[in-house]
Amino acid sequence: MTDRTMAQAAISFPARKDALYREAPNNIEAEQALLGAILVNNDAFYRVSDFLKPEHFHEPLHRKIFAVGGDQIRLGKTCNPVTIKTFLPADERVGEMTVSQYLARLAAEAVTVINAEDYGRAIYDLAIRRALIGIGEDMVNIAYDAPVEMGPGAQIEDAERRLFELAETGRYDGGFQPFTDAVRNAIDMANAAFQRDGHLSGVSTGMRALDARMGGLQSSDLIILAGRPGMGKTSLATNIAFNIANDYRGAQQADGSMKAVDGGVVGFFSLEMSSEQLATRIISEQTEIPSSKIRRGEITEADFEKLVACSNMMSRIPLFIDQTGGISIAQLAARARRLKRQRGLDVMVIDYVQLMTGSSRRASENRVQEITEITTGLKALAKELQVPIIALSQLSRAVESRDDKRPQLSDLRESGSIEQDADVVLFVYREEYYLKNKEPKPGTEEYFKWEAEMNEARGKAEVIIAKQRHGPTGTVPLGFQAEFTRFSDLAEESHLPERFE
Repeated sequence: MTDRTMAQAAISFPARKDALYREAPNNIEAEQALLGAILVNNDAFYRVSDFLKPEHFHEPLHRKIFAVGGDQIRLGKTCNPVTIKTFLPADERVGEMTVSQYLARLAAEAVTVINAEDYGRAIYDLAIRRALIGIGEDMVNIAYDAPVEMGPGAQIEDAERRLFELAETGRYDGGFQPFTDAVRNAIDMANAAFQRDGHLSGVSTGMRALDARMGGLQSSDLIILAGRPGMGKTSLATNIAFNIANDYRGAQQADGSMKAVDGGVVGFFSLEMSSEQLATRIISEQTEIPSSKIRRGEITEADFEKLVACSNMMSRIPLFIDQTGGISIAQLAARARRLKRQRGLDVMVIDYVQLMTGSSRRASENRVQEITEITTGLKALAKELQVPIIALSQLSRAVESRDDKRPQLSDLRESGSIEQDADVVLFVYREEYYLKNKEPKPGTEEYFKWEAEMNEARGKAEVIIAKQRHGPTGTVPLGFQAEFTRFSDLAEESHLPERFE
């Protein structure tokens, strides 16, 4: 290095040294003011408790004070410097003050309760900024020293996942949570079920018989809906998706976001059909005009008015369709996170699993490993987004070789991981479909027997619940109108008109 270069380095060094040290964003005065307000008037806690958590405080002692004070207030006890000092470390000192003296000082210099929420928001925002700095530093460090097996795509997905979690919950570290939090969440879920129409703990499918067995679609569940071609699995999925979106009713939360009270926002990944084909099918279901007539233009003026009225109604419901074919699990996860962040998301539908691709090179070399990666990724995504995911799946041809064509778990195609990762496995079965192809010669004894069986099976379908982690298995009978590809509840005997023999 030349003398001139060394001189330049010496001149520039002090400026670089100053620039290298920057304290993480924080506001100790705001934390003190909020804690003082809570100690003087416990009502101040409830102004911030819906969004502010102990980990949002920068000072460790302040975290302990907020956590202990919050526990006491929730138990209905008084929180003040005298009542909480026994739950804090007595030997800890703040400068030259003891913890007891510090608590008394906080209360003595407290601000009014009116400002509590503003201080709480300032503390929360600074905590989010510190978390963003942490994610950003990790991104830079990993990009510099990335392990061989972690490609840029995997790093982007990991960063996007952490940013999404931070945006949704105000934290991204995951890890253990106190069991009391889990219990509180379970009680909240039970309360929501009590308040919701139909008293369901999950999102209603719009079909009473199915809801009665499943309690609705449960948050963070992976629901596999499978069937042979022609059984109507896509039709059932579109029926459920429309019912949920059509029933949507939201309520504004304390942080300004919307939360579904009934129904929900639906994201539909249609890997097989285009969005126009899917829309035509849903319009056919709702207007009772066969989709074949809509496609060929064989409609009357009255039918056209029905179509216009239906399209106007559908334009207002929160149903979003992504028609990308061959989408990878990483792309699907990124788009689902984006939809939840921008529009909200309560239920996801994927039509169908076998048309998806894996993200890793190793998985793409083996189809069974690829399906395993996809189903494992879908289950992880359902837990991350806290929404039920309905994933359609094909069945193997083994069904066709049996006398009883009702599907079994062993018929799930290409991987046992589908059965393993799923919380619920549903099979769609229609006896009518198979009987139709067995029509014997008219006038024979076999024909009359076939006709009786056909009359019994016509317009009926079965949804077989082959697996359910938190409920019973069994068969749910449904009605099916083939011309409109529409599933519905069967009329109950008690609701039928009186019949005379």
